[in-house]
Amino acid sequence: MPHRARRPRTRAEVSADASAASELLEVLWGRGQEAAASGTVSPSQLRALLVIERQEGTNLRSLGEALGSRPPSVSRLCDRMEAMGLVQRAQSPTSRREVELRLSLRGRTLLEEYRELRAREVSAVLERMEPAAVAALAEGLAAFHAAASERLSPESATAGPLLREDVADSA
Repeated sequence: MPHRARRPRTRAEVSADASAASELLEVLWGRGQEAAASGTVSPSQLRALLVIERQEGTNLRSLGEALGSRPPSVSRLCDRMEAMGLVQRAQSPTSRREVELRLSLRGRTLLEEYRELRAREVSAVLERMEPAAVAALAEGLAAFHAAASERLSPESATAGPLLREDVADSA
């Protein structure tokens, strides 16, 4: 039987596939987070910590824009994270009216631990995939990372690699 080429998938179909994959990732990641020694955080707290890490010294307004949240909600979120010892607020050296947000050592430790747990879960899935599929996934994820970073913050589009080169090269 002749091999027929599959038609290219539309962006809408790929978007649906990505959404389904991200839901599976949430389930996989959630399994490990419950056992995290650093404790658990809500999804909104985790998103905020990730933005603060990428945009160290960001202010509440910029954090709200990145999260798509209103200032009062962001302020309460940061209050909770500060009370948990995950972030530190400091007065901006350039404006007395602005507060800069930075990760505390505990916040950095929590993100590190979450990343290790997530990496273990993802590695277990990658082990079940063919090498060519892993290579294609790595290429697609790198492009997705660049586009998503650009959407969050134009200056962060090139900040930090998505995949360590040794992991991408082993695909």
